[in-house]
Amino acid sequence: MLPIQTILHPTDFSDRSENALHLAAALARDYGARLVLLHVMPRPMVAFGEGVIPPDPEDDRRDAQEQLDRLLVPGGDPPADRRLMESDDAPGVIVRVARELPADLVVMGTHGRTGLARVVLGSVAEQVLRRAPCPVLTVTAPFPPAVPALAGAETLAAAGPM
Repeated sequence: MLPIQTILHPTDFSDRSENALHLAAALARDYGARLVLLHVMPRPMVAFGEGVIPPDPEDDRRDAQEQLDRLLVPGGDPPADRRLMESDDAPGVIVRVARELPADLVVMGTHGRTGLARVVLGSVAEQVLRRAPCPVLTVTAPFPPAVPALAGAETLAAAGPM
């Protein structure tokens, strides 16, 4: 069995990332692993022109930090380390953080784009998969709710002998 002591969960706060967070939290609980949540915010682009007021980068950073701090780890356990980084190269930052931790597993959401959409938009998950120093688990669908062991046994008993 793969020893898992540290799980890195990069998030963009999307539904797909939330699905991956559920799985990352469950794995961290099962393995007694440390869970690290990472959000890589893009550097603010400032366009100067007539009458344009550039956004305050500190407001953007504060908003992203608040959103990261509000992320609830399903089940409340394990506690998660939260990291906010700023870069235009999200895959590079994710891979670098995975190396520095060192992470034993990266669990991240993916939109599952294919064809032209993937070529044009690129895929952070695909770039991380290619360069990560550890296994990467990508998640698109919601994580199914836990079924209590007793309920499963009752269902089997009701079904009768096989």
